[in-house]
Amino acid sequence: MAKSKSSKIGRDAKTGQFIPVSEAKKRPSTTVVETIKKGKS
Repeated sequence: MAKSKSSKIGRDAKTGQFIPVSEAKKRPSTTVVETIKKGKS
């Protein structure tokens, strides 16, 4: 099985703070779930 090249993170739309994805899914009107790509570093 291949390793994941991206991950999901939740973000509060008002403050910009990172939050758990489970919390973001509970409050879809005020949060965003973003996909962050992992680069070669």
